Amino acid sequence: MKWALGGLALLLLGVLLRWILRLDEGRDQRVGGLIPLSAEREAIFQPICQEIETQTTILGISLNDAIDERNAGQTEIAWRLVRLAASEWDRLAEILTLLSKVMSKHAARTRVPIPTHSVTRHHFKSRVMVDFLRTHELLSQLVFRSKLRFQLHLRILRRAADSLSTEFRRAYRYADRTEDRPAELWTRLDFYFHDFDLVTKEALLTFRALLFCLPHSELESLTADLKPLVKRGVRATAVGAER
Repeated sequence: MKWALGGLALLLLGVLLRWILRLDEGRDQRVGGLIPLSAEREAIFQPICQEIETQTTILGISLNDAIDERNAGQTEIAWRLVRLAASEWDRLAEILTLLSKVMSKHAARTRVPIPTHSVTRHHFKSRVMVDFLRTHELLSQLVFRSKLRFQLHLRILRRAADSLSTEFRRAYRYADRTEDRPAELWTRLDFYFHDFDLVTKEALLTFRALLFCLPHSELESLTADLKPLVKRGVRATAVGAER
């Protein structure tokens, strides 16, 4: 009987803590897995989404074509495509860094909890991401306040993108310098892109969640902060095409 009463007391305490910390707020704000946005907020989201998805598509096509050429024995053509992919990777990484800074700035101005979810290592393929997320999964479970959880989520995404970019550049530059390009290298490059693609998708979902929760008075300021992201991406792509 004492055990039953103790368990009931713990359950009631847990419910009370969740209510106090407001962990259940915003949980039902997703429809079909996506945060529903007004037309005005959707107009802010779409240019950023299109820019990131375009850069990711170009990067993916370059790497996939490189792997196909390598499998066909066209090693020189394959490596030229990897060089193109490395350039596209840097552009996308820069856009993600800038977007993360903008989100971190405006997250402090929200008045309602921003819905987030944990990024688990089971969805990733590269060793660097599996090891990185293993150290952060417990920390994510220990942070309860909504704004702190969101800032931690941003930090994890930013560091994940930085870690993947560092490993990709290290592998690429070593192989470019030494011309040592075994099959294992191509597998790693493929895994790095797979995980980087997941991080970019998670960043877009996070941005969408932030947009949903921002007060209307912040939208003009947010739009102004986002303009350099799109302009920088379009300019970089145009320069690359001219070359």
